[in-house]
Amino acid sequence: MRLFDPWSVFFKREWKRNWPFLVGFAVTGTVITKFSLGLTEEDAKNSKFVQAHKR
Repeated sequence: MRLFDPWSVFFKREWKRNWPFLVGFAVTGTVITKFSLGLTEEDAKNSKFVQAHKR
C-alpha cells in the first residue's frame, strides 16, 4: 500500500494563498535589480544619499 504524501496537498494549498506575495516579491526584486545595475559612477557622485554617507 502506498503511503499518503501530504506535501503535494500542502504546496497546492499554500500556493493558492501565497502566490500574490511571491509574484509581487519577484517583480519588485527584478525592478530594484534592474535600476540598481543601471546606475553609473556619475549617478553615484551626484546622489545626495551617497554624498551624505560618503560611500
